[in-house]
Amino acid sequence: MPATVEFHTGMADKIGFACRLLRKAYARGARVAVTGAPELLRQLDDELWLFEPQQFVPHVRLKAGQQPAPRLLRTPLWLLDAGAEPPHREVLVNLGPAMAEGPDDFQRVIELVGGTPEDRDAGRRRWRAWEAAGAKIVHHAQQAPGGPAPGPA
Repeated sequence: MPATVEFHTGMADKIGFACRLLRKAYARGARVAVTGAPELLRQLDDELWLFEPQQFVPHVRLKAGQQPAPRLLRTPLWLLDAGAEPPHREVLVNLGPAMAEGPDDFQRVIELVGGTPEDRDAGRRRWRAWEAAGAKIVHHAQQAPGGPAPGPA
């Protein structure tokens, strides 16, 4: 189990927040696997190409059952469809709504929870699952426009 699980909650633009987080992780030399629904991963993939025109964030999208080409293994950011095997186990970023596969194998886990009611409910389920597993949780609440920051309860 990772030492801590970080929850970032209440962001109005989860994809934009993920892009900033991944850009920061890349700048620090972290190797990150990102999980989530296929549509969210597609949006993130597209946005990472356009987010900062002068700052390319290298990433690869990996589908279930697909083996990455050896030349790509040095790539620091991996967008993983369900069932895809990550090439490293350093940092896991989960865009939700379900628990990511094999999170205990990662050194660090970051859960991103947007401001919609559906995303908050799914985030709360993941929070309770991590608590039940005995994880130490660190909460970073963002103020969503037009309302209070959604908490874990």
